[in-house]
Amino acid sequence: MNDSVFLKRTIVKKNLWSESLQEERKLRIYLPPGYNEVLSYPVVYCQDGEEFFNFGRIATLAGQLILEEDVEPFIIVGVEVDVKVRTQEYAPFGNRFEQYLSCFAEEIIPFIEHNYPVRRTPDERILAGDSLGGSVSLHLALAYPSIFNRILSLSGAFYPETREMIEDEEDLSWLTINMVVGLQETEYKTDTGVYDFVDMNRKTKALLEERGATVSYREKDGVHLWGFWQKELPESLLYFF
Repeated sequence: MNDSVFLKRTIVKKNLWSESLQEERKLRIYLPPGYNEVLSYPVVYCQDGEEFFNFGRIATLAGQLILEEDVEPFIIVGVEVDVKVRTQEYAPFGNRFEQYLSCFAEEIIPFIEHNYPVRRTPDERILAGDSLGGSVSLHLALAYPSIFNRILSLSGAFYPETREMIEDEEDLSWLTINMVVGLQETEYKTDTGVYDFVDMNRKTKALLEERGATVSYREKDGVHLWGFWQKELPESLLYFF
């Protein structure tokens, strides 16, 4: 295999019809340098897929980790969302929340695993999300623990409803989560109110640890924007790889 083939990456766009949501859902799929269908790959599934690729530069960062840090090649699946209904799909009080969880676990995962050589065990799947994307990633793991047990959360929006659900859990020793939050995120305005993200992440960390989850947690100078998350994404990915 010559160097140009080895260094080449591919980003594929696919549309998936969701029976749960009764609409098409767009996917962006990153295939790493040296991609070979006879091999098998770990996979990172990203909420807010378009933003992870455009603002988080996750494809570029993944290539750097693979080629410069000797990280095992992995596939990335970005699941795009319509921002007009994002809260309704990602928040536990949203009117599309249950349908979105079903779409993700019961339709998107089988579609990817049918069409790409990704590994099919929970410890080879990572769910990644920013803000409410971090929250819905955790909810997916709570709802489908046999499918997901590794979460990458960038300034997760762990609202009281989410923390109440965590409190109802007795044993989360099967869960591993990497959390980062910006110290300047203490008064962030969302479409449902103004929140102290530092406080909500500290409380969520404590709840998860009390129930036996493995938690990697860090607070850094930063605001609730992709400029901060992009800088933190490599460290979060390296935690799992």
